[in-house]
Amino acid sequence: MKQMKIAIIEDEMPAARLLKNMIKKVRPDWEISYVGGSVEEASAWYTAQEEKPALLFLDIELSDGNSFEFLEKVKPDCMIVFVTAYDEYAVRAFSVNSIDYILKPLEIDRLKECIEKFERSPSKLFNHINKESDWKGISEFIVNKEKKYRTRFLINRGLQLETMHIEDIAYFFSENKICYAQTYNDGNFIVDFSLDKLGEELDPDKFFRATRQILVCPKAITKIENYFQGKVAVFLKPPYKEQVLVSKEKAEAFKKWLNY
Repeated sequence: MKQMKIAIIEDEMPAARLLKNMIKKVRPDWEISYVGGSVEEASAWYTAQEEKPALLFLDIELSDGNSFEFLEKVKPDCMIVFVTAYDEYAVRAFSVNSIDYILKPLEIDRLKECIEKFERSPSKLFNHINKESDWKGISEFIVNKEKKYRTRFLINRGLQLETMHIEDIAYFFSENKICYAQTYNDGNFIVDFSLDKLGEELDPDKFFRATRQILVCPKAITKIENYFQGKVAVFLKPPYKEQVLVSKEKAEAFKKWLNY
């Protein structure tokens, strides 16, 4: 991807310079623009560009607001990577379908992961996600300091991209390091998250990490039975291909979760 045009919007010059130098090490041929870290300046710069950047690195906290206000104004159709020192912001960003994030202090391996994800993803994916995202609502959400959980996923169905809502998912399972969402009526689909990451982003009232391989929704559970050595056997609909056994250590918490 030579001559790729990207931009960094950051209100701290040392942080912007560090990120730019790291990107240059990973992709020396990319054209990198630095834009001062205010909503007003970034919006004016983006609007004036005839050739829009293909990738935006955004600091969440800007000098006169936050980057979600900028996104609401200009509505970019490129990949967005949030750069933040606050893990809580990163989790929130994911919960509303942002593409990726990097935590400060910056690490070059994490940056490489973001860039590689960008390079293997079709541009129409970013356009679709940005259209689906309520940036204004997210900005208000940050101000109100309320927790928001993921409500939907973008999935591939053949050559098309579709939105899958959390209400349609019976459980998530992992197989050969790939995570799948099992729907009630429409089969299963690959989701670009690990079960650990899903555990952070999903409402804990709606999904429980029953085993290392599966996150279950209470609506998908048809019955449970006590098993040997204090374990609990879980029966699901649609059926899971293997027996689901909640460990003795988790069994009490699992029963309380079902009885909440």
